[in-house]
Amino acid sequence: MSQQTEQIVRRKLSDEVFARLRAMITSDELQPGDEMPSERELMERFGVGRPAIREAMQALAGMGLVAISHGERAKVLELTAQSIFRQMDMTAKMMLAKSSGSLEHLKSARIFFERGMAREAAVKANASDIDDLRAILERQRVSLGDADDFISADMEFHARIARISGNPIYLAVSEAMLAWLKEYHTEMLIWTGKEKFTLTEHEEIIQCIESGDPDAAEQAVLKHLERSRALYTPK
Repeated sequence: MSQQTEQIVRRKLSDEVFARLRAMITSDELQPGDEMPSERELMERFGVGRPAIREAMQALAGMGLVAISHGERAKVLELTAQSIFRQMDMTAKMMLAKSSGSLEHLKSARIFFERGMAREAAVKANASDIDDLRAILERQRVSLGDADDFISADMEFHARIARISGNPIYLAVSEAMLAWLKEYHTEMLIWTGKEKFTLTEHEEIIQCIESGDPDAAEQAVLKHLERSRALYTPK
């Protein structure tokens, strides 16, 4: 009976350095905010050249584990849900740019997600949460006539609803989807008065959340997002 060979593939030096540096971070040898050892120290510690160190550090930076600044030592970053999703920004935007179907899927996913966030908010919101939502709505009202400010306030409104959950992953998902969709947000056509529908719908959402009615809050968000989904179109 023949035996199947299992070849052992040698790892690149930079891959080995990357694995060891990552272990220094994940084992808590290095804490968020700490400076990484200098290139010279790492070269001596691991017995490798500068190219392997630099390639490994770039890989760490690409994963959001360290921040590299010119003329300074790299610093260890704190991993958060937001930082993880930010690493996906470029890839997500490329996917959306290449497929109108992906944009429709994202819009549908956002509606499904925000319906749940509205229900959660109606159960958990306190007076401070409601005050914040009303303050954001007022800023949005004041920004009538300025599309950029109006859209920015709109995004803040929906992210603030997600924050009520107390779950940082929910907030990160909300912020990520809103950021990806913003690339495809058409002009608000502020001279048509259509943006006033948004203000009215946001007010209704706040009222439903404040009343503690999950079903009403979900339906208010559903109505709002189904109407506004047409504002996000392929470029």
